[in-house]
Amino acid sequence: MTSNSGLISGLSVSHQRASLDQLEAAAADSQQSLVADLCAESAVREAYALQTCNRVEAYVVTDGAETGRELLAERFAETPEECIRELGHEESLEHLLRVSAGLESLVLGEDQILGQVRDAYEDARTVDGIGPILEDGVTKAIHVGERARTETAINEGVVSLASAAVRLAAEKHGLDGASAAVIGAGEMGQLAAKRLAPRVGKLVLANRTIARANSVAKSIEEPVALETTGLDDLGDTIDGADILIAATASTEWIVEADTLADVSETFVIDITRPRDIPPAADEFEHLTVYDLDRLESVTEKTRQMRREAAEEVEEIVDEEFELLLDQYKRKRADQVISAMYESAERVKARELEKTFAKLDLDEESEAVVESMADTLVSQLLAPPTNSLRDAAADDDWTTIHTALRLFNPNIESAEEAALAGMAPDGMPESVDASDPEAIPDHVREQLPAGLLEELDD
Repeated sequence: MTSNSGLISGLSVSHQRASLDQLEAAAADSQQSLVADLCAESAVREAYALQTCNRVEAYVVTDGAETGRELLAERFAETPEECIRELGHEESLEHLLRVSAGLESLVLGEDQILGQVRDAYEDARTVDGIGPILEDGVTKAIHVGERARTETAINEGVVSLASAAVRLAAEKHGLDGASAAVIGAGEMGQLAAKRLAPRVGKLVLANRTIARANSVAKSIEEPVALETTGLDDLGDTIDGADILIAATASTEWIVEADTLADVSETFVIDITRPRDIPPAADEFEHLTVYDLDRLESVTEKTRQMRREAAEEVEEIVDEEFELLLDQYKRKRADQVISAMYESAERVKARELEKTFAKLDLDEESEAVVESMADTLVSQLLAPPTNSLRDAAADDDWTTIHTALRLFNPNIESAEEAALAGMAPDGMPESVDASDPEAIPDHVREQLPAGLLEELDD
């Protein structure tokens, strides 16, 4: 995985198009195993995978875009088509930058995704999935994520109700060593559980289906005493909790007032509408109850602040995306220039060998002749080198093809294949450089006069 050529193909299944069940079905056993499976395909040069609670994404580098698309489509064949977003080369790069910056997250600007992008990068490196193309793309994404969080306010305040609930519990009750329970394993329940896990002594996840609660529990990496349960024994669950966050999607109360009358002292935060906890609970002295209305004013203020910050982050993404594309173009130009110089070096070596065979020169004289040959090659190739760099910056692949064939009409197919892998979709497969009319004017201006006369004749 050392070639600087190739195109990225990406595939994303995220919360924007897929349900939690569909995301779970699309996920592999691990990021490492997914990358390893993709790299096992002979056409794949590099691979990267990002799996979180809210997204499953895979990226491959192949010689052609169609090859990459087909490989990813085969891997996610069982995922419903409407859940999938296919990404081309530049789309993949820009998407990675946006993901790392928090612009594509369920909670705008959330911090966790940046660490997940880093972890996925290390996982891919572990199984040899990262090469020069993805190295530049993923490290740029991490850099953008860091800039977004240090230069803007996109991650400040509390934007989700779950975050607001946990902050409120910390301020009004205290979390250190506390026993907490979260009822509901949907989006808000997941966020609340993940915010609580590193700060409490015990955490209970209660959900209608225990399988869903177990799935959320597996995604929590913090070392906390963790239990899962159903909703049949909510009285016992609440009675054993210092702090309760209710976050189900139920249209009715999940617990009766009579049950709450018998539980121990509990700090209750209900972040649902309609409420999970009946209004009668507000009158119990042993319960401290906060409902949605008391949280929304705080979260809405933060949401507005983050939306404003997101505009600044969009500018950072645009700026860094252009820099990344320029970085790739410079590397493409350098690879083409290297091929040109290698071709010239082969010609120089061959002609020097013929010359030295005909002339009886001592070592000092041979060194003078060789030095002159080196100077001629450098001076002749300097102007075309500058033109090739300009052509790469302008996506002028016709000029690059012409120059390659001009300096070596019999250029080896391997070099052409490498070039084809670097160029965007739609680049001509070949250019007839033997036809002087096919040579762009700005290339002709850089060529030696004798060579132009020979071509025109």
